[in-house]
Amino acid sequence: MTKENFRIVFMGTPEFAVTILNEIVVNHFNVVGVITAPDKPAGRGQKISESDVKKYALEKELNILQPTNLKDENFIQELKDLNADLFVVVAFRMLPEIVWAMPPKGTINLHASILPNYRGAAPINWAVINGEKQTGVTTFFIEKEIDTGKIIERSFVEIGDNETVGELHDRLMFLGAKVSCETIDKIRLGDVVGIPQLELTEGELKIAPKIFKPMCQIDWSKSVDEVHNFCRGLSPYPTAWTIFKNESKNEEKSFKIFKTEKTDIEVDNSRKLKVVKDGILIPCIDYYLKVIELQPEGKRRMNFKDLIAGNPVDELSV
Repeated sequence: MTKENFRIVFMGTPEFAVTILNEIVVNHFNVVGVITAPDKPAGRGQKISESDVKKYALEKELNILQPTNLKDENFIQELKDLNADLFVVVAFRMLPEIVWAMPPKGTINLHASILPNYRGAAPINWAVINGEKQTGVTTFFIEKEIDTGKIIERSFVEIGDNETVGELHDRLMFLGAKVSCETIDKIRLGDVVGIPQLELTEGELKIAPKIFKPMCQIDWSKSVDEVHNFCRGLSPYPTAWTIFKNESKNEEKSFKIFKTEKTDIEVDNSRKLKVVKDGILIPCIDYYLKVIELQPEGKRRMNFKDLIAGNPVDELSV
């Protein structure tokens, strides 16, 4: 079957999905439909906001469907009428079986981890938070249980010691685009044998649940390794945060932490912050963590030099 005759429906919502959809389009696959989230009000003005995938699909004049209910009879009929050979899902909602079981070649998903590890909503974050040295992307066939289907391809990357989740996200996005197209082509040519995840499972599985703001508070009683990984695993979003105290003024202020580096400077008995020429030192349980970029409550994100200018940072403690 030629690429032009191989009919694909793409499902996705955020920027990550756009990169994969664009790669599919520029490789001349026949995208007969794009399914994305409904428009919704956003921001202070509550203006109607379109998903990144919708904006791209409009630009490329692709056929767009925006169902609110994936089991709606009218939507199901519209989907059937597209007569797709394959559904490709990237960063979308959980699909009901009536949808994912529809196309004759199946429904594939791109997941930003090396499955079966880090199933769930935040695989890139948790890989960095847990101090992994390696991660990657996986394509697999969707089945009833989320992120558990037969694996088609896995591609690995190394994680840098100071790499943030935002930086890793972008690398995986482009890797995912390449691997997705390779997977689609293999399926088109009938050259795919899915591997059950149980055959690739070693030891206890690591999971990647959704991250909420209360979970992002930094615990300074942990090691500098753990705190550094935690901060970069949440940077730039949803962002690690902490409370700094000024006991002389009986004040507390929250700060978001964006860029950090580990040090081998041992912690003394003080819990106060220290200013050095290339950052602000914050005591963990063993060594100081150097903070380079942060954001005080109610202000913009800034380099540490902007914060220490006129602010008594060395009076703050954790």
